[in-house]
Amino acid sequence: MTNKLLRTYLAEFIGTGLLVLVGLSAVIFINGAGSPVLRLLPGAGGRRALTGLLFGATGCLITLSPVGEISGAHLNPMVSLAFWLRHNMKFRNMLGYIGAQMAGAAIGSLPLLWWGAQGQSMDYGATLPASIPTAFVGEAWATFCLIAIIMLFISHVRLRDFTPFTLPVLYGFMVWLEAPVSGTSTNPARSFGPALISTSWTGYWLAPFTGVVLAVLLFKVGGLKYLRSEVAKLYHFAAYRFISRDL
Repeated sequence: MTNKLLRTYLAEFIGTGLLVLVGLSAVIFINGAGSPVLRLLPGAGGRRALTGLLFGATGCLITLSPVGEISGAHLNPMVSLAFWLRHNMKFRNMLGYIGAQMAGAAIGSLPLLWWGAQGQSMDYGATLPASIPTAFVGEAWATFCLIAIIMLFISHVRLRDFTPFTLPVLYGFMVWLEAPVSGTSTNPARSFGPALISTSWTGYWLAPFTGVVLAVLLFKVGGLKYLRSEVAKLYHFAAYRFISRDL
């Protein structure tokens, strides 16, 4: 394994850890028991929208950062899977990314324990379904939207530099709409981290996988089949291109 490849895995580990730590700290701070936000923003829908906006903004900033420049800031096994299905990276590199993401999520979740009772009241940000059938549909839909928008933007030369900036808006909307159904994960690593420390286990692999497959299939039909992504990155497209399928 090359030093450059190890560096990309380390960057993905750090980026996913930061996403879990910072993003879920926002979830706990805004919605946890005793939060001042509960008084300032009493409407649950408004808090969900704010939570999603901040979570998406966290992902956006990580994507724009040097960490994102090195790894491409997938931060999500489903994003890496989509890039592999789109032939933008090799299978072994996808597995390396997913391993780094899961490890990063596990380490990034540990400091969430410092939130104490406020964190416990939110199961440290664990994604808990209201019911399995509705949660499956919700997660598949949300993941489909995430992957389809990423693929649309990075495949279009005039849109691709705006890809990270779609995340706050997208998550603000999706969390507002879908969080009561499934918790709005779209990301098995994001679900794994808080589940590890709260022992509130949910699978969240099959539904996001379904959403990814449907999104990738969308780009194999009609006019969208001519849109091609050049590299497995959400930004900094010219840097560290060796993670592509050409390795």
